[in-house]
Amino acid sequence: MRLDRCALLIGLLVMAGCDQPDPTPHSYAGLGQDAAAFAQVRRGVPLVFPQDHGAHDGYRIEWWYVTANLHDEQGRDWGTQWTLFRSALRPGEAGVGWGSANLWMAHAALTGPGGHQSSERLARGGIGQAGVEGAPFRAWIDDWSLAGDAQIHRLRMRANGAGFSYDLNLSSQRPLVLHGDQGYSEKSGHGQASYYYSQPFYRVSGVVERDGKRVQVSGNAWLDREWSSQPLAAGQSGWDWFSLHLDSGAKLMLFQVRQEGAGPYRAGTWISADGASEALHGEQIQLSALASTRQREGQSVPTRWRVQVPGKQLDVEVQALEPQAWMHTRFPYWEGPVKVQGSTGGRGYLEMTGYAAPR
Repeated sequence: MRLDRCALLIGLLVMAGCDQPDPTPHSYAGLGQDAAAFAQVRRGVPLVFPQDHGAHDGYRIEWWYVTANLHDEQGRDWGTQWTLFRSALRPGEAGVGWGSANLWMAHAALTGPGGHQSSERLARGGIGQAGVEGAPFRAWIDDWSLAGDAQIHRLRMRANGAGFSYDLNLSSQRPLVLHGDQGYSEKSGHGQASYYYSQPFYRVSGVVERDGKRVQVSGNAWLDREWSSQPLAAGQSGWDWFSLHLDSGAKLMLFQVRQEGAGPYRAGTWISADGASEALHGEQIQLSALASTRQREGQSVPTRWRVQVPGKQLDVEVQALEPQAWMHTRFPYWEGPVKVQGSTGGRGYLEMTGYAAPR
């Protein structure tokens, strides 16, 4: 679901000093504020590829997001995150040069033996510093890049930060997965939604580097693509998002958006090993936090969860590999790799936002 990207981008707009209205206090980071002047997400609009791998001028917020669960030759677990966010200062065509309406922000992270490290890049659109091209596909900001063929069957993913870097090759011939109703993904039950699809079947090989030491790794990766203009309703205060690679070959995406004065809004997608997908709705998903970890800055974040999908005979515990996987970026959030144990094993990623941020 990746709703934290929306919060980050709205914050970037405010930081840039644009003429946006102040975020409403009644939804997380103003994501429920009216965006009627921007393009709207509507049910029944078909997603078209490879065009939808590219940017969508007219929509307020958008992202390209990859997480990878990896292991090295010693059997040690690693995780990487690569994210590029686009945010529009105004509706309509983005334009070129310094007059471009687009702002760009990117995050990269490496988690593994030695802990969790992250980095951030910021850019203005229209001047070549950051952007997305469709044929062949290329997304970049400075020297960070995610690039490959137009159908994104093969990608090369590169990023670096203080004391870490990675250079990974991703490949999959499997069909894309459309979430919700053929890519129309509701977030509130009151009409707020995004267009949302994934490629959860990438196989990965390459190199991660920490403090000058290069390590060969391999594993699985999950790409998320999402765009919207107003994804939340008033009173929605935060979310918990899971992407799980199960040992059976199945995949699971699910999320809950926490709401003031009501139970959370839940949804997800069950993806069979053969690639067939099935939308999941609130009553089909059970989520409960089992344990929290006190972060170095003092706040506590739930880092162990029970996840149940009774209709799929799934009952597992999901636990962070590195409980201190806080993203120390301009707008902080928690994101890191997890292990799965219970009715089946597996690996995956967990993202949490709306909890107390580091001070």
